[in-house]
Amino acid sequence: MDTYTTDHDLTENQVADQATEKASSAIRSTQSAAQGFLNRVVDGAATARDQVSPAIDRVAGTVDSVARRSIAAARDTSAHVRERAQKASDITINYIQEEPLKAVLVAAATGAVLMALLGLMSRSRH
Repeated sequence: MDTYTTDHDLTENQVADQATEKASSAIRSTQSAAQGFLNRVVDGAATARDQVSPAIDRVAGTVDSVARRSIAAARDTSAHVRERAQKASDITINYIQEEPLKAVLVAAATGAVLMALLGLMSRSRH
């Protein structure tokens, strides 16, 4: 009986060793597959970054250029409006100095018209 028990124990040990080896092999295979997948993901991300980065740089350059042009256009428009306002102011001052009576009459008439319009508008609301 000792021989059977020893043979049986040996077989169980062999089965356990084989199961352990198969499990270890499966773990190594899974680790290898996971590492391969991870390497492909990292390579894909690097490739995507390399492809997207120039496009982002181009878009940023375009946005910067548009912003600079917009600022320049706003500055030019502001300067133009300022010049026109100054010219209108100068013309008005000259008119008042040359025709003070007419200027006062025009201002009074304009005030009267505005008051009449405000009066009509306030009545139409009530």
